[in-house]
Amino acid sequence: MVNTVTVLAGSGLGLLIGSRLSEKIKKIILSGLSLSTIIIGIQMALETQKLILIVGSLILGGVIGQIIGIEEWLERIGEKLKTKVGSSSPTFVLGFVIASELFCTGPMTIVGSLEDGYADVADLIYIKSIMDGAAAIALTASLGSGVIFSALTVLIFQGILTYFGMSMGNFMSATVLNEISAVGGILILGIGLNILGIVKIRVGNLLPSLVIAALLAWWIL
Repeated sequence: MVNTVTVLAGSGLGLLIGSRLSEKIKKIILSGLSLSTIIIGIQMALETQKLILIVGSLILGGVIGQIIGIEEWLERIGEKLKTKVGSSSPTFVLGFVIASELFCTGPMTIVGSLEDGYADVADLIYIKSIMDGAAAIALTASLGSGVIFSALTVLIFQGILTYFGMSMGNFMSATVLNEISAVGGILILGIGLNILGIVKIRVGNLLPSLVIAALLAWWIL
């Protein structure tokens, strides 16, 4: 709930700021955010203890995600939201998809939500909430109102993880969580490259890699 509120607040502030900024300023803000995202992703990815585990997770998870069509599903939701609110912004869907993926793939999302569930400790989520609020300001100022609706994704995804944490107890070791974080870092790296427009990586279809990484790490390490 706290994280959802900070995303909404940050997005609202981003809308106010964005209307006063030139396109060049919006572009440089987006460039700075994407470069920061890439650095964070690289740093997280280097935490892995088994590179082959990460490779296997990304391949298996990517195949599963492609079959399910997670990215396409997110895009369809974005299009429906765009129609309902009557937006004409060409970056509405892009903002929704990128913000949803960015706010839901990092290690603080996974570890923080699970910890909140099984240990009733929300410190990590509170820190993440502040960071997401700041990122929402920059994303909304650059990509528009689609970012606001990523708050729904945060509420649903983190809510599910928190309830899962409540039921699983202390099942996951620190080693398993590190491998999940490493895979999350690679996904965040992909998001940064997407924001820069260098490539088009369907990061949403790679989300099952996080689950595969957890299972492989628990089995191998």
